[in-house]
Amino acid sequence: MTIKKIAFILFILNSVFLDATYSQKYNAIDAIVLKYPKHFSSTEDLAMRIQKDFTSEFDKARAIYSWIALNIKYDYKVYLNPQKPVQFSYRNEAEKQKQIELIKAKTWQKAFDSQKAVCEGFTLLYQRLASLVGLESQVIRGDSKRLLTDIGRKKLLSNHAWNIVQVDGKWILVDVTWGQGYYDSNKNKMVNYFNSTYFDTNPKYFFAKHFPDSGMYLGSKLNQEKFLNGPLIYDKSIEENLEILKPDSGIIKANDGDKITFKIHNISKSDTFYYLKKGQPSKVENSKEVGGSLEFQITYDKKMGSFITFFLYQNSVASFKIISK
Repeated sequence: MTIKKIAFILFILNSVFLDATYSQKYNAIDAIVLKYPKHFSSTEDLAMRIQKDFTSEFDKARAIYSWIALNIKYDYKVYLNPQKPVQFSYRNEAEKQKQIELIKAKTWQKAFDSQKAVCEGFTLLYQRLASLVGLESQVIRGDSKRLLTDIGRKKLLSNHAWNIVQVDGKWILVDVTWGQGYYDSNKNKMVNYFNSTYFDTNPKYFFAKHFPDSGMYLGSKLNQEKFLNGPLIYDKSIEENLEILKPDSGIIKANDGDKITFKIHNISKSDTFYYLKKGQPSKVENSKEVGGSLEFQITYDKKMGSFITFFLYQNSVASFKIISK
């Protein structure tokens, strides 16, 4: 099966059931923000509204995430046709930093006014609003892992940006760009769909899908090889706190007829859990529950292609790449 066919099947199985869970994805903070105007005259006005409605740092950080994700659309046209980097001259470091801050201000202002942006606009607008409500936030740039072809990629890229924000003395991870929606490959357009998965994400999941240019997070070095060669995990894995215990890599060496053993924590035999075989759902083999984990096997069939994706109910949870021994 080709990558395009696999991607299309994954899209269908994940998007058909979005509406069924739509009403369950908002918390109390989101419910308040949903009543906000879609347009404010300035970032200061929006920040004042957030300050009025929320007192805790966590609630303010979430309210900013929610408003941006609900009201700013991803500008896919700009993504496909990126603007050339802005060039400027300066005489000293102070002038250089001033010019950089002016460019950043133009970026978040444009995102706020037009209500369209790519990740740079989303992150800078988040940082701007955070500063106005008294929160410290930083923009982090780096690599993102979203596609089957990202499994086993040889090089790191710098293709994305996200935020960290300090809440009650603790830094938390925020990717509001991924919180606003998804790309519908069938209709060839972005779809606005609020997703809270990427607010205060557990670092072990966040860094399975993000890798900063610095290779560091809060003074600790991250594992580049684990990021590049790990399996592709999906939102459902994060939401259900699934942990892949076997195999220890997203790249599996197997020949036709080989049995491959997997072990995933927080899945049970009673769950509807399966993978695709020749485009059809197929149950796993020899499954057993071990200490809160499901251990099982599948027999690899070369007609399955180069990737195996597992599903929990109707949602994809993890994909692995198969290469010949």
